[in-house]
Amino acid sequence: METAAKKLNRTSVFDQSRALIRNTALGLSALVASAGVAYADGPGRGNTAQFERNYLVFIINHHYSALRITELAAGTDPVRDAQVVAPQEGTSPTPGFSATPPKATDDEIRSMARMGNREQREEIGRAQRFLQEWYGVHYHPQLTAEGRRMIATLEAAPAGAQFNQAFLRTFSSHHFSALAPSVHCMVKSDLNHDGLRRYCENIVIVQKNGINDMREMLCKQYADCGFVPMSGDKRKDNEL
Repeated sequence: METAAKKLNRTSVFDQSRALIRNTALGLSALVASAGVAYADGPGRGNTAQFERNYLVFIINHHYSALRITELAAGTDPVRDAQVVAPQEGTSPTPGFSATPPKATDDEIRSMARMGNREQREEIGRAQRFLQEWYGVHYHPQLTAEGRRMIATLEAAPAGAQFNQAFLRTFSSHHFSALAPSVHCMVKSDLNHDGLRRYCENIVIVQKNGINDMREMLCKQYADCGFVPMSGDKRKDNEL
């Protein structure tokens, strides 16, 4: 028969094991909780702070110029059509610009422009929110010199096939100018800012796919198969 001493010893070991498991679980819970606190979004540390502010301002301005670019293609209409799918529907005009009739005559290009316009507005809002939440900065979009040149190119292009081709070339190059800064964002932003890295990764994916879609359209519809998107942005790498 088991002696009282052995039974007591076995019970003690069992209790110690349960205590160890409980304390380990509590320790893990505390670790997860503390990790959650450390993970909370806040200002970047060291050089990441300046990089993030510069990048967010850049991408807000970059997307802002795309609004007018896409408006010229799709046309502007201050009142939304009630239909879910309305091929003739335009986009609401950018502040400071008057209503514009659509210059693109290809339905696929108009659809691409409307979709791009909505996506750019949403991306601007996210970047503004990051600036506000992390740095207390209220930033209003501004047109860059490159954006103005692209807009001027499309304003000067005659409506129709000539505009269609000019739009695909111009919007491809516009997308291209955001790729390098957004790739840098994926490895230069603060390690705690997963939200910003996902934002930048999404920009890279969407812009890359958009560029190749437009290059394919240029080749198939306009026999412009050798086009290579180029950026007119001359800023140095260390500025972003």
